[in-house]
Amino acid sequence: MRTTARLLGARTASLDSSLVHSIGIDIGGTKIAGALVSDDGEILAELRERTPAGDPAAITDLVVRMIEQLRDGQQVIAAGVAAAGFIDAAQSVVYYAPNINWRHEPFRDRLRERLDLDVTIDNDANAAGWAEFRFGAARDAHDMTMLTIGTGVGGAIVTGDRLLRGGFGTAGELGHLRVVPDGLPCGCGARGCIEQYGSGRALLRMANEIADAGGIGLQLAVERERAGGLTGDIVARLLVDEDAGALHALRQLGTWLGQACASLSAVLDPELFVFGGGVSIAGDLLLDPIRESYLAHLPARGYHPEPRFVVAELVNDAGVVGAADLARIHATAASA
Repeated sequence: MRTTARLLGARTASLDSSLVHSIGIDIGGTKIAGALVSDDGEILAELRERTPAGDPAAITDLVVRMIEQLRDGQQVIAAGVAAAGFIDAAQSVVYYAPNINWRHEPFRDRLRERLDLDVTIDNDANAAGWAEFRFGAARDAHDMTMLTIGTGVGGAIVTGDRLLRGGFGTAGELGHLRVVPDGLPCGCGARGCIEQYGSGRALLRMANEIADAGGIGLQLAVERERAGGLTGDIVARLLVDEDAGALHALRQLGTWLGQACASLSAVLDPELFVFGGGVSIAGDLLLDPIRESYLAHLPARGYHPEPRFVVAELVNDAGVVGAADLARIHATAASA
């Protein structure tokens, strides 16, 4: 399995072997992305490869090869790896990663043994949130909460310029904030989590329910019949076309997310909420109902400043950029 690198045309001039860079690796369920990243968050070279899902040894081999290829001929201070799952506070052990079949995996030590390089491990949502905080939509803030709206709901919290990890390293699992007592069952084992009401999967469920009801759901039903089922791409296209049924589904989604943000604000008091993931491309169509619902559920409304609501800027680059920057910070602190 050969990994190929692509230098980004407009960015190639920044590739200078006299500078010290870091490497970010983002392990997803279907692909692994890697990038050589400068200290100002610029991607200088990148890699993409399919994930050998369910084979931890093959994943380790592939990550090692990617890091070696990215640092070939470059001054690299550290490498950071981001993955979906629970990571310990020391950024070393993967407690649980369902898509990779890891259970209490000492992944950092396995990589360090083969790379002779400072390596850190992070949750993928934390890495993406950190990238937005450092270089993206929240770069002017000190306190930020990010929700990643994809198949599920991920989260990252920055407070006082620091990523909140919690006592055991697993803080920021915002998708499992419960918003409906005894609500829909969630994959985590609980019921009523925001992931069941504010995710891409939830949007499709709501769109199907609207299609079943007829009326404003007529076009959704037509598209579902034609395609053999609704997909995210179909709903996205109908949103662009301002279809009433698709817009209503998105408004329902935003209403639940706004309610969750009001609860989070009561605890975290962020300056802004950042929304990433595929659903965030809806922009203000998503943000407007979130703001309205947030205000409707906010305790003591009107007695303190209100946060801003924005969409993420770095999109697919956020995971590798955040992982690389967190690794650089860790290595710099360790050598100080």
